[in-house]
Amino acid sequence: MSQGFLRTLRNAFLSGLLVLAPLAVTIWILTRIFAVVGGTFSPLLFPYVPQALRNDEWLGIVWNILATVIVLVLITALGFLSRWVLGQYFGGLAERFIQSIPGVNTVYNTVKQIVDTFSSQHRSLFTKVVLVEFPRAGSHTIGFLTNKAGGEVAARAEEELWSVFVPTTPNPTSGFLLLVPRRDIIELEMSVGDGMKLLISGGAMIPGRPAAGSRAPAAPPLPPPAGAPPAA
Repeated sequence: MSQGFLRTLRNAFLSGLLVLAPLAVTIWILTRIFAVVGGTFSPLLFPYVPQALRNDEWLGIVWNILATVIVLVLITALGFLSRWVLGQYFGGLAERFIQSIPGVNTVYNTVKQIVDTFSSQHRSLFTKVVLVEFPRAGSHTIGFLTNKAGGEVAARAEEELWSVFVPTTPNPTSGFLLLVPRRDIIELEMSVGDGMKLLISGGAMIPGRPAAGSRAPAAPPLPPPAGAPPAA
């Protein structure tokens, strides 16, 4: 029983040590940072601090912490300045240099167009991944639904048309705009990102099938045009 009790005490001590060790190391690291950084720059704050508050030991720790926070804020501000000002300046110089090299500028422009296509700003234009028959009946391709409002085109065609953008593979920066009748569009469950991966990989990366019961409901049939004979 005594050995079991000692073993229990040992295990409890080791458990408490494992809990306190990360906290102790964290406190020690922060203390060293405040002492080195704050202790170096806190004298710069003393001209703005009353003399009676400079010699207090506990207030000295506060000045170190305050000086460290100010240094971190200044470093962060410098990072933003270099990123948005200097980064844009040197980035513009580098881009103009690349554009001046024959052959390289073509590859650069192609890659840049692909990156712009996959950016969040352009991906928001694609609302859904759909399946349409293209370029001939019986042959299907992946497209992205961009608009359900047919406007004058749908009014002239006298049926509901949806706008579908069909990109080319493997370069999705060009493609075809199709105005497809709603009844000929199959809506897919895959995300826009998965649809782009499918296109850019040339069909090598195909998302898995949706779970049973998660298929999108089929679009309701459109009413027959005015004056058409009733279906048998």
